[in-house]
Amino acid sequence: MKFTGTKDYIATDDLTIAVNAAVTLERPLLIKGEPGTGKTELAKQVAAGLGLKMIEWNVKSTTKAQQGLYEYDAVSRLRDSQLGEQKVHDVSNYIRKGKLWQAFEADEKVVLLIDEIDKADIEFPNDLLQELDKMEFHVYETGQTIAAKHRPIVIITSNNEKELPDAFLRRCFFHYIRFPDVETLKQIVTVHHPGIKESLLTTALTQFFELREQPGLKKKPSTSEVLDWLKLLLAEDLTAEDLKRDGANALPKLHGALLKNEQDVHLFERLAFMARGER
Repeated sequence: MKFTGTKDYIATDDLTIAVNAAVTLERPLLIKGEPGTGKTELAKQVAAGLGLKMIEWNVKSTTKAQQGLYEYDAVSRLRDSQLGEQKVHDVSNYIRKGKLWQAFEADEKVVLLIDEIDKADIEFPNDLLQELDKMEFHVYETGQTIAAKHRPIVIITSNNEKELPDAFLRRCFFHYIRFPDVETLKQIVTVHHPGIKESLLTTALTQFFELREQPGLKKKPSTSEVLDWLKLLLAEDLTAEDLKRDGANALPKLHGALLKNEQDVHLFERLAFMARGER
């Protein structure tokens, strides 16, 4: 079972090595990188490339690890007991299976995505240590032990918003998705926008990397944002000539797809003002 990328996802050599190493070691693959560099998409493409179903657990600031295992709905059971419902005698009627449970009981190997784990409380990763290590957990209300029929391929993403515990990191295979270089980004763009003219692509990516590398930028635009920008350029039928800028305007056309806060817009406006003053 080897992942080599898909026709819809350009995977670098080091990324495919990381995916296959995690599969071989049967350890969770922890993926970090800038927002918008394709971490979540990677899990989807690994599932597609290996022909597996994907189960996705989107983590929020309020998410608790227990929710990934199961939740016991005591309130509903109390209400049903007051109403004289017969199903109240079977506690399993009030157990809601979490994403890990679904992955563990699947009849075939699946890809389990735990997306943006760093959004949750700092204790969240520690609370999943044993379950991800042993691939089983205990249901106290029913006395069951739920063990994985087939060990899932676990992919965990993080935007590095907070540090993850060392004990958790030790159990993972780690990979950082670096921002793609020009040639790799060209390949990614042509997958999403086949037939784009070489002159437009070269000019647009030159401007994109100039913008991205500008000192003082608060939020660097990502892969997903350059794809959105190019989609707009193509929708407006703009050419490489249309993208040319003069000293009066340091901002690229349709820059709202690339710059996502007023501080960065003001930065480029100041640069344009300074350029006019030097002329």
